Amino acid sequence: MKYLRILSALLAAALMCVSAGAQDANSARTIIKSVNVGSDAGKALTCKDIVGPKVRPSLKRYGWTAESELTDKPKWSRPRVPVLPKSDNPEVSYGKVPSRNEFGISRGWTVSPDGASVAVYRVDETQVGSFPLLDINSRAGSLKSIKYPMNGMESEHVSLCVCDTLGSILNTLDVTDFDDERYLAGVSWTPDSKGILVQVVDRAQHHMHLNLYDAADGSFVRTLLEEENDAWIEPLDDLHFVKGTELFIYRTDNRDGYRQLYLCDLEGRIRRLTQCTADVDYTANDGNYIYYTSAEVSPVENHLFRMKLQYLKGQRRKPAIERIRFGKPEQLTQASGWHSVSLSPDFSHFIDVWSAVDVPGRCLLCTADGKVERELSSAADPMGPFLPLTVEMGTVPSADPSLVNYYRLVKPADFDPARKYPLIVYVYGGPHSQMVQDRWLGGIRYWELLMAQKGYVLYIQDNRGTQNRGAAFEKAINRRCGEAESADQIAGLQQLIAEGWVDESRIGVCGWSYGGFMTLTLATKYPEMFKAAACGGPVVDWKWYEVMYGERYMDNPETNPEGFAATSLADKAALLKSRLLICQGMEDGTVLPINSLSFMQSCVENNVLAEYFPYPRSEHNVTGPWREQLYLKWTDFFESWL
Repeated sequence: MKYLRILSALLAAALMCVSAGAQDANSARTIIKSVNVGSDAGKALTCKDIVGPKVRPSLKRYGWTAESELTDKPKWSRPRVPVLPKSDNPEVSYGKVPSRNEFGISRGWTVSPDGASVAVYRVDETQVGSFPLLDINSRAGSLKSIKYPMNGMESEHVSLCVCDTLGSILNTLDVTDFDDERYLAGVSWTPDSKGILVQVVDRAQHHMHLNLYDAADGSFVRTLLEEENDAWIEPLDDLHFVKGTELFIYRTDNRDGYRQLYLCDLEGRIRRLTQCTADVDYTANDGNYIYYTSAEVSPVENHLFRMKLQYLKGQRRKPAIERIRFGKPEQLTQASGWHSVSLSPDFSHFIDVWSAVDVPGRCLLCTADGKVERELSSAADPMGPFLPLTVEMGTVPSADPSLVNYYRLVKPADFDPARKYPLIVYVYGGPHSQMVQDRWLGGIRYWELLMAQKGYVLYIQDNRGTQNRGAAFEKAINRRCGEAESADQIAGLQQLIAEGWVDESRIGVCGWSYGGFMTLTLATKYPEMFKAAACGGPVVDWKWYEVMYGERYMDNPETNPEGFAATSLADKAALLKSRLLICQGMEDGTVLPINSLSFMQSCVENNVLAEYFPYPRSEHNVTGPWREQLYLKWTDFFESWL
């Protein structure tokens, strides 16, 4: 019996390898991984289940003490907020995150290494227009006015002050590049606390100057380097000084086609550090090794690497940048999947938390050179108590014949390619997103599992414009948001249709935010293909979206009138042939309700039947206890119309 079980396991593994290799010879779709979860004795998922912890893998977490000791009770504490200047003008703020959290900015202040000074953002919204949102919390109702810098209109003015620890302003950096609506990103102190480096970006986001300023009086010292791009420039990172030196690491996708790391000095000299044809991200350094994560193994995997810096002639404090030797990169994580790491303060070890399509999660303790010391914890498959289904991840042809796009497919467990199935496309497709990764169940959204148990197939695909595939892939959407993305989505969908198992009379599409924009774009651009469409918080016209994000990808209505006309959905309701549901948080300060309401007005004017479901007290995303109702609404909509 023991040997029979072993033989059965080996046979099952062999069959899995065959199924994960590729489809039949007539298919251009390649399956990379496939996994079956659930059990025949299980129960059907409910909307309450998918908003709770039951379906999510439980993995014990670990961290480090300040003394580099491993702990299973890590303390996650927010940085202490320093004393900040006060403003008498309600439209001027100190320490506020500027630029609506774009450019990777998550905090409105940065403390100097010696702790004696603080660089503080000053945000002046005097010129920014206001937009009213309805607040129903009072008996009579009221309007809550928010500042919203709309594409092509007046924007905020941002400056950077140097303050002492009591909140007194010592000086303001003398930034004169471009005009007053410039952006200030990547604010970084020099190790001696005497200088401040700032990445200054023009409002059009085509030019960037990396400037050095004197922290003592705010004066401009020099421009270290410049970037320009006809599509856009988007700095996303602070600068990271190499420990014990005045060299720093800078990341950009504007020099070699991918987000790469560069070693720079304060005189403006620069050398490319990483040499792969993939996007990378800085992790840490100990002065000898630079640690970074990279997509070079696969765009859907994330692995830790390190590279040694070799200094010559003992010039440790101020080494000549051109004489430093770069060691060969070492890959430190090996298992196929998506790895997130935490290095110990003394750089002797790291914690590797990872999962894969077919691995719910593992937490490993590794030495700094990547050797696994022991497993700290592992997660069980949480789908055991529920009905079975299948999740696969792979590639499909792109509308650009030189590319492939990654997808995940969620299918009923008894899927039979000889039958016909209703299919729902779940789409996001916008910048900074990656919906498909080699994580547990492909980065699943659990509503997909619920619908697959009901007999639907769910299709999720990344397209041109999304991240982790290099600059050309990401910038293919420049000035024409929605066009390359929708072409790629349709190319993938047509591949599935060609395989013969899709019920072409029962195809739906849904998404939120940029995904809402994509849902309406697909439903109006390819109306014969979709029977039902549901979306939330959709951008309907980029002229109603914010300056920082909208102008980066679309420019503005004056400089790109053709692009705005082609991508606007405000006048395209008459093209709809599908049933439509739009959900909208009525306190949404990200995608203003004017977008969805304008589309609904177009539906009224063109006798188009559509459902509008407001969430009166929700912001951009419907969260908390109300999310269960959102899933109930979407489930009911597709079961009614698909």
